[in-house]
Amino acid sequence: MKKYFSLVTFTHTIFAMPFAFIGFFLAVTTTDHKFEWQKLVMMLLCMVFARNSAMAFNRYLDRNIDAKNPRTKQRDIPAGRISPAAALTFTLVNCGLFILTTWFINPLCFYLSPIALLVVLGYSATKRFTALCHMVLGLGLSLAPIGAYLVVTGAFALTPIFFSLSVLCWVSGFDIIYALQDEDFDRDQKLHSIPAYLGKVNALRLSSVLHVFSATFVLMPIFTIPHVGLLYYIGIVFFCAMLIYQHTLVKPNDLSRVTFAFMTTNGIASVVFAAFFLMDRVWMR
Repeated sequence: MKKYFSLVTFTHTIFAMPFAFIGFFLAVTTTDHKFEWQKLVMMLLCMVFARNSAMAFNRYLDRNIDAKNPRTKQRDIPAGRISPAAALTFTLVNCGLFILTTWFINPLCFYLSPIALLVVLGYSATKRFTALCHMVLGLGLSLAPIGAYLVVTGAFALTPIFFSLSVLCWVSGFDIIYALQDEDFDRDQKLHSIPAYLGKVNALRLSSVLHVFSATFVLMPIFTIPHVGLLYYIGIVFFCAMLIYQHTLVKPNDLSRVTFAFMTTNGIASVVFAAFFLMDRVWMR
């Protein structure tokens, strides 16, 4: 089990999971739908199964690339801790469990489940043909808030889409920062990424623009959520401050703190923002 947790980098669930809670409790607190433990558990299972399948498939598809890259050659498949066949089997099992779980939620979630899997699995192939691969990753994680909202309501709405757009821009921006580490390798292997295409300076500028959009979209729900309180505004300020802070950590000529900016800063940003959102929803009720 420990090896499979390593395969899917389970700790990275800290990015999207808080926004899934936002989508879930947004639905509970702004619609006529009541809180149900069963739906919360099924939402969490969907998040775990979808992410497991996406990460395992990414490691499976990229196994030969990872073996050539000094930064990634110690990952589980190239290092021999997990076989390619086991990783692919793990992917298929989690895909099946994801679809099965959506069947017990509501018809819309079930019908959309193959599309969701297509997005999260398809990301792994995109670096082979487009530098927009970072945006596809962002799109995959952006399904968390709208997907969780659909678990509760079975219907689309505008507000969770704002949160999804914020996640899309946020994740795309910090994935560009993370990809700075592989700029030379990507060029050498003819892989596509924003840093390989634009260079470090312009890649960081584009990441900053995406984070400005993320901050803008996270502000939009104040116009659509009834009775927004002070705690939500504090959460917005903190989230935006962490976006700014990570850009002070990484410079074109100094990538030594990329991992800290990627993992720690963004993990704290998502958890704290979600916590303030949830506290605000409880307080305002």
